[in-house]
Amino acid sequence: MSILDGLLATLVYLVAAFFLFFIGKVVYQLFHPKVKVSHELVVNDNFAFSLAYVGYFIGLLLAIGSALMGESEGLVNDLIDIAIYGALSIILLNLSILINDKLILRHFSVKKEILEDRNNGTGVVEGAMAVATGLIILGAIHGEGHGQGGPIVTALAYWGLGQVLLFITALVYNAITPYNIHEHIEKDNVAVGIGFAGALIAIANLIRYALMHDFESWIITLEDVGIDVGIGLLFLPLARLLTDKILLPGQNLTDEIINQENPNCGAALVEAFAYIGGSVLIAWSL
Repeated sequence: MSILDGLLATLVYLVAAFFLFFIGKVVYQLFHPKVKVSHELVVNDNFAFSLAYVGYFIGLLLAIGSALMGESEGLVNDLIDIAIYGALSIILLNLSILINDKLILRHFSVKKEILEDRNNGTGVVEGAMAVATGLIILGAIHGEGHGQGGPIVTALAYWGLGQVLLFITALVYNAITPYNIHEHIEKDNVAVGIGFAGALIAIANLIRYALMHDFESWIITLEDVGIDVGIGLLFLPLARLLTDKILLPGQNLTDEIINQENPNCGAALVEAFAYIGGSVLIAWSL
């Protein structure tokens, strides 16, 4: 392939990706028909919605990336794959948002918190769940090979497994913190939302890493995912302890996040970094 042919092919792929972004925007509106996106962003200056909406597009970017990555099989075949898996990724991402709102954030109305109360803590978590799902979809669709039923069935199974593990992550994180995260997020504690968001993205990154391996068998896949996610879940309390003792010496993380009038979002950001940075190091080391 000449340089010109390569540039033209790249341009075609970029156009296809931007078209998928447009489709993703339309599908988001279809899944949320009562949300006036422009009104919330421009008229209401709703930062909580902006956090959730930008998180959706980051997740969409990762999901679309799953359709663009991999070996080329020729321009026409590549475009067919991009269309099929891009559409699948968009649908799965939007379904995940609805499911996670009812499972992970089941203790309060996400719509009310973001649109009416403008709760930035909820907005952070909502955006993080979209990013986490985008990572899972990236891993689910990118790997070579598939089980019985074909690659689409395998991708759907991977996605379902990832959603279950995200829910388990939420339960584990709430268990290792000395406070109820849902109670404080509902009270508009942005710091709690930031820490929780970091944990979700960190574990999703490990799920992505495990799922991106070429498919050999369901047993091997489940072993890989179980080991990687198990290590990640065990690392969460350790990362929280390290944040306390090393990254925030002389300070108590819990006090900084919930036991003061203005929760310390900076400390929570350090906590979130510890989770995400740790997951990256774990993935590099495995």
